[in-house]
Amino acid sequence: MSVLLPFHKTILEKIHDPATSELVLLARGLGLRRIACKLLQIYDSPNNLILLVNATQEEEAAIGEELGIMGCRNPGLRIVGFETGRKDRQDLYKKGGLVSITSQIFTVDMLSSDIPTHLITGILVLHAERVTPTSAEAFIVRLYREKNKNGFLKAFSDQPEHITSGMSPLRTIMKELHLRTVHIFPRFHADIKESLDRKTPDIVELHQDMTEAMSEIHHAIVQCMTTTLSELKRANTMLDLDDLTIDNAYFRSFDMIVRRMLDPVWHKVGPRTKQLVSDLATLRRLLTYLLTYDALAFHAYLETLIASNTTAESGAARQHQSPWMLTDAAHTIFTYAKRRCYVMNPVPRAAKPKSAEVINLIDEEEAGWDALDEMEAEAAGRRNVSRGSNGDKGKGKAKETRKKWLPEGMEPVLEELPKWYLLADILHEIEEETIRLDPLLTSQSPGTNTVLVMASSLHTCTLIKDFLSTMKADAPRGSQGRRMMEDKLRLYLWWKGKLSERRAEGRGPIALPKGKDNSAPAPPRPQDEAISEALKRKDQERQARAANRRRVRGGAPAAPAPVRDRAAEGQLGEVEIKKEADDIADFLSSQGVDLASEALAPETQLFTMDDDFDAHYGLLAPAQTVLVRPYSDDTDDQVLQEIKPRFIVMYEPNLEFIRRIEVYRNSNAGLGVRVYFMMYKLSCEEGKYLTGLRREKESFERLIRERGSMLMPILEERTSAAGDAIIKTISTRMAGGRKEISTEPSRVIVDMREFRSSLPSLLHASGLMVLPVTLTVGDYILTPDICVERKSIPDLVSSFNSGRLYTQCELMSAHYKQPILLIEFEEHKSFSLEAVADVKSYAKSAKFQSKKKDPRSDNASSAAQSIQSKLVLLTLTFPRVRILWSSSPYATAEVFNDLKTNTAEPDPGKAVLVGAEEDPDAGAGVNAAAEELLRSLPGITAKNVKHVMTRVGSVRELCELGLADVQDILGVEPGKACWEFVHRGERK
Repeated sequence: MSVLLPFHKTILEKIHDPATSELVLLARGLGLRRIACKLLQIYDSPNNLILLVNATQEEEAAIGEELGIMGCRNPGLRIVGFETGRKDRQDLYKKGGLVSITSQIFTVDMLSSDIPTHLITGILVLHAERVTPTSAEAFIVRLYREKNKNGFLKAFSDQPEHITSGMSPLRTIMKELHLRTVHIFPRFHADIKESLDRKTPDIVELHQDMTEAMSEIHHAIVQCMTTTLSELKRANTMLDLDDLTIDNAYFRSFDMIVRRMLDPVWHKVGPRTKQLVSDLATLRRLLTYLLTYDALAFHAYLETLIASNTTAESGAARQHQSPWMLTDAAHTIFTYAKRRCYVMNPVPRAAKPKSAEVINLIDEEEAGWDALDEMEAEAAGRRNVSRGSNGDKGKGKAKETRKKWLPEGMEPVLEELPKWYLLADILHEIEEETIRLDPLLTSQSPGTNTVLVMASSLHTCTLIKDFLSTMKADAPRGSQGRRMMEDKLRLYLWWKGKLSERRAEGRGPIALPKGKDNSAPAPPRPQDEAISEALKRKDQERQARAANRRRVRGGAPAAPAPVRDRAAEGQLGEVEIKKEADDIADFLSSQGVDLASEALAPETQLFTMDDDFDAHYGLLAPAQTVLVRPYSDDTDDQVLQEIKPRFIVMYEPNLEFIRRIEVYRNSNAGLGVRVYFMMYKLSCEEGKYLTGLRREKESFERLIRERGSMLMPILEERTSAAGDAIIKTISTRMAGGRKEISTEPSRVIVDMREFRSSLPSLLHASGLMVLPVTLTVGDYILTPDICVERKSIPDLVSSFNSGRLYTQCELMSAHYKQPILLIEFEEHKSFSLEAVADVKSYAKSAKFQSKKKDPRSDNASSAAQSIQSKLVLLTLTFPRVRILWSSSPYATAEVFNDLKTNTAEPDPGKAVLVGAEEDPDAGAGVNAAAEELLRSLPGITAKNVKHVMTRVGSVRELCELGLADVQDILGVEPGKACWEFVHRGERK
């Protein structure tokens, strides 16, 4: 169970009162989940109904587990998901207690009165930084406060950086959540500082120098980013891009900031600007990969980048290439990246016969024995073992260590990451320290000797595990992971040879194969081709189809030809690279052993029950355990409490985890904690850490200033919908301006699935009553005659591609007098169809996709023209379908209100039955045989058979109708099919 520190108790004393509602902003890593769980425990009672909103599935599971440890087990935290039925949810709400619920279900249940809103004791909202005027949480609070004035609402956030963009962002959040109190607790808060400074962990900072090649590459990438950023600013002088600096470019949010600035004019900027924005994201990833990927994986990623830059998806030359790749800095990146892996020495082919004249029989004999020994060792499952590996031969060392699978002229360098041998030194020091402290510790001493190694990503963790499991401890620094790197080189060579073969066959590239660690180190995203021939044959057709739409991680399409280096004159030396790949392929084809099969084969040994069971399957002692984990959220607090490590290695800097260690150290009395803090000196890693620290501090200072000068909103009570309806029915066009009073409120029927969008919230805010039901036809029913199908731009594109939109328009035309197709654009984005080109799902159906495209055609204009032509065909096919263009959900809400002026209100009961397969009221007095006959006719389906039966009295009457009448009932195409079937063979 997590121990509460003094500052945790101070926060709980301020916010635990159920009579108050407030917003709590806490610095990351200080135990926000611990506070939320304690608050839930305080309120846990069958007499209370406490709802937890905005929690992810992982958070729900972790909070439920934490509450179980704290004693809230009967019934504990119940989770309401989409699989929970309506009746089960109603029973759950009546029992009270703690319930975690999704925003969409909560909204629907309040609108349909399935949840007793007036009986809700309180709501806890996580991730309050995400609350906006159009978010689901704002809708929930508005509905909650309409019927419940006394219940509390407590919101939590640990992301202060997200609450600093825009005008008065803190005031906006508090206004939408109907709050008037905010508590801000940064790390420099007096109570927190006093609590955490009592016992500080022993932190050993280790600033590791990068290798010369890494430093050169790092400097070149930063130079490319600076050039790209200045080019972007020069190309868009009309925009305020002063905030775009290199320090901000280290963060993933930088891409979103750039897009947000350019979104309003995205349809006006040229392809060059779009390429520059994409390049910034690629260069930021390159900086990260330089410090986390091994040399071969980084080099392979660069090759895919060059290939995708020079060749388009269709195989033609790209029109808009990345400008940074044509700079001298890019040449430095590619040159040093290759030099970290291997060096190619020219092999003089003409000199080979001359050198063959001098024969050293002794060396040849030794080489023969070495080759025989190596073959035997590989057959026994022990690789890289040679006769001279024991060091008993002094001469010919280079000849002995050279692997037979290396192509001629290739000298492997296989530079290892400096942090690898630094980590090996740290683990060695921890082992010595453990031996020294062991006599001083008793069984009652807190903590274990398990070493916890924390890294930034799962890929880095896998690489560390692979290094530690294959590390040769007695090897000199910088070559302890040689064995692992040689295995990766064999995979790399096999991959290069495979690329050459596939290019010769006219097929696309494949990813660098998965290693023994079962992780794909190479960043490209295409589906990996299996090694076995059977799987190759099985996947051949699928791989060929996928070749046209294969992408690399930078968002650019991968090309068949990998390019590695840059020629001195500034042109990419593709010809040389292809030649090198072909040479490797020729060499591999001459070898009798499949390199990939060997390199990928896991080194597993089979144990029998006769073996010592505990030696292989028993529990390891904590002192022998090294646990490698990626950084996570508040779950890390629980991991620290469960493992209780005395030694923690932070492989990469992380601000949150340092604070978690501080909390962990102060929560466990008498526990000594040593932290090894590893960081590359003068790298983006150091810059990112320091910039993140500064950004958080500035964000808190800005929020504290805003709180001091914030104008609190006066929350007005909403007028009743019935009162609005009475006012709207006053018509001055009638004589004397008399009133035609109708107390029926103005309402809109909304499909359940539409509550994922913000439009229902805005319709409710505009004064309309929103009724959630499950509709078969349409998304919104405004009047008995008006049905609306709403499409966002990505949904419009995918609906055209799948043909779903045709069916939807057909059903609307058959059941409603005024069917409407609403095309809704996003707010703050360009109100232009040219934005369609950026939708990833935009393409023809893959089945009919053309393999060759005109390279001169502009993607944006062709995409817009394609959508326009499809819309024209749609309106020609369904003349009664009207198309509404809306620039944002706000504009849509205004249009809906205008369409409903002086019209009748829709009936939800009838709207549900329209197009439904099963009509609960149907069946009495219906001829089952006649219905079965109707279903068998072309054009009549289970969805429209009830509609046909309401329009015609009998099958005979249907057969006597003319073509136009049948089409009026069924639609154009189905009506024609049905009429032609009935009248086939008639004499004219």
